Formats: sequence, structure tokens, C-alpha cells
Amino acid sequence: AGLSLLALLLLLALAAGVIAPQNPYDLAQLDITDGRLPPGERLASGALALLGTDDQGRDILSALIYGARISLLVSIGATTLGSGIGVFVGLLSGYFGGWIDLLVQRVIDIMQSLPSLVTALVMAASLGPSMPNTIIAIAIPLIPTVARIIRSNTLQLREMPYVEAARAVGMGDISIALRHVLPNTIAPLIVLATAQLGS
Repeated sequence: AGLSLLALLLLLALAAGVIAPQNPYDLAQLDITDGRLPPGERLASGALALLGTDDQGRDILSALIYGARISLLVSIGATTLGSGIGVFVGLLSGYFGGWIDLLVQRVIDIMQSLPSLVTALVMAASLGPSMPNTIIAIAIPLIPTVARIIRSNTLQLREMPYVEAARAVGMGDISIALRHVLPNTIAPLIVLATAQLGS
């Protein structure tokens, strides 16, 4: 059911130019006389404003549909970036251990000690207002959570018999980590990534 709702939202966002009664970014389509229309009224262009209009005459339903594009782009971009870096850091920390693990875990402890909302706001303020900077600012607080989960799975997986067998036949550590350990960490990552996508 969740996947169906997400697919519907994605379809609406992709087809915004066809589905939306008005383009809220096109100033030529706006008419000030359409300002503050109640739901169900018609715009001067003849289109039906199902959710009414704002004070500048923009159709609220159209604004929601076009806004879904930005929301999905930011959420998918931030989740992908944060998860990607978190997987790399967690795999590196869990598989190689030793001083690498100690150093990485202290950095993650520092990152997790800061409230994620405050971290995102500080990052957004320091990087400046733009879509890529917003994605980066939201992705950074996701990294520690993903890294911890991947690390804990990696610690278990690196002791499995198939990993020992790969070592016995002479495979290198990087090859074992990428070919045997990483694919087995995908299941918890999918659950975490889908939860993070919503937040």
C-alpha cells in the first residue's frame, strides 16, 4: 500500500505539466482577480480550482502537485547521498576494524551527539540556499545512523564461513567486502532508507 501511494505521488509529480490545472511558476497564467477563491470555483482561464486559490491567484492543487517534484527530488537525493556515504563508512569501519573503526566511531559519536535538525539547519545556513545544498544539509545527519547499522551487520558477516572461504582462496579484503559482505547488508539498508525517505 505504501509503495502504491509513493508510485502515485511520483506519477503525479512527473506528470505535473499535464495534470495540474495551472503552472504556479508561470506568471503569465496568474490573474490577480482569481485571488482567494474558495474550493470548487473556476479560474478566469476556465480551469476548476478544486482546492481554491491563494491571495495571488495561484491554484493550490497545482502548487501541491508541482511542489511534489521538489519534495521527492530532495528526499530521494538526500536519502541516496546519506545512505551511500553511510554504507561506505560503515563497511570500512566494520570490515577493517582496528584504528580505522575506532576513529570512524568517534566521528560518528560526535555527529550523533548533535541534534539532526540543528545540524541540518547549520549546514543549510553555511552552504547557502540552493537545491544541491539542501540535499547535502539533509543527507549529513543521515550518515551516522546508516553507518552504525551497516557496521553492526558487517561485524557479524565478516565472521561467516563464506567470508573465511573467500579469504582461504586468496581473495583480497576489498573484493570480499564488496562482493560478499556488502550485498548481505542490503536488506536492513532498504528498510532504513525507506523510513528515512519519509522523514
